[in-house]
Amino acid sequence: MADWEVQRRLAAILAADVVGYTRLMEEDTDGTVAAWQAARDDVVEPAAQDHSGRIVKLTGDGFLVEFQAVQEAVNCAIAMQQGLASSRLEFRMGVNLGDIIDDGRDIHGEGANIAARIESLAEPGGINISGDVYNQVKNRIKAAFEDRGEQDVKNVSDPVRVYAIRMAGGDEPPGTAGQSVPDKPSIAVLLFDNLSGDPEQDYFADGMVEEIITGLSHICWLRVIARNSSFIFKGQPIDIRDVAEKLGVRYVMEGSVRKAGDRVRITAQLVEADAGRHLWADRFDGTLADVFDLQDQITAGVVAAIEPSVRRAEIDRAKRKRPDDLGAYDLYLRAIERMYEITPQGRDQSLAYIDQALTIDPGFAEAHGVAAWC
Repeated sequence: MADWEVQRRLAAILAADVVGYTRLMEEDTDGTVAAWQAARDDVVEPAAQDHSGRIVKLTGDGFLVEFQAVQEAVNCAIAMQQGLASSRLEFRMGVNLGDIIDDGRDIHGEGANIAARIESLAEPGGINISGDVYNQVKNRIKAAFEDRGEQDVKNVSDPVRVYAIRMAGGDEPPGTAGQSVPDKPSIAVLLFDNLSGDPEQDYFADGMVEEIITGLSHICWLRVIARNSSFIFKGQPIDIRDVAEKLGVRYVMEGSVRKAGDRVRITAQLVEADAGRHLWADRFDGTLADVFDLQDQITAGVVAAIEPSVRRAEIDRAKRKRPDDLGAYDLYLRAIERMYEITPQGRDQSLAYIDQALTIDPGFAEAHGVAAWC
């Protein structure tokens, strides 16, 4: 150590760990160790080498890899998750771009810390990237990006913008591969049609949609498809069910912008894609005297209306399911409905649903919250 000079540099860091490692070791120590060794030897180390990565450390339940190029880091994470799909182990991964300190044996600093923190927020088998990484790779990686909003992470003073990667296959553009609809609610906001006959108003329509996407991303239980994925449908004939299938979402929002003089009218509607059912629609009028205030006003109105509309639709969806088809999230939704009755009977039934949900998913934080409220 005495001969090593501490180095500071900018690097892309890939952090990963095994989901439920402690539980897996308790259930089958030998099998878990063997699966980890196979994943390490057959996938992790070869992928890191193929993408010019340096494995900083391997632990019993994870690893840390450094890259000089951020695109290589993201491509490596994607290659690893694809290669690990057949493993009995599930990994979470996080990629960040930032300053690190290399002491010759390990790396430290916010660059590595944030990678580890956003990795812990990823879904099993998933990849999270920071906003800095997203800005570097959004037009260079064949994948769809879901904006998860700003996240408060431990020991980092400012919130971190997080994007989840959903991989697309073949030669299709990002986000157009047929994808399964996730268990939890998800929404895509399409570009609003410019009905003004003035091409210069496209900037206003596009900006309006970006503001709405950002606003919706703050609803923690709602997955929002990132701008670059939904914007690929610009200028194309739209079939809501087809769009929803390609983006892997349940709900689609579309709208239009019409300008006359200094007046502008925005219309928007929310559609439940598989049922072709309109859940909500509204119209907003204003002036372009202060375009940013108008965008903020409309965004606030849209977000305030969509949150309860989607929540109600999700509860209705759960109620339509057969009891033997209910998952943890469906039971949670049924519990919420009964909880809001504010009666002893409603409370007892809500707790019964929550008990079933926690039996399926003991780590379901929102379900624990409902139990505590009851």
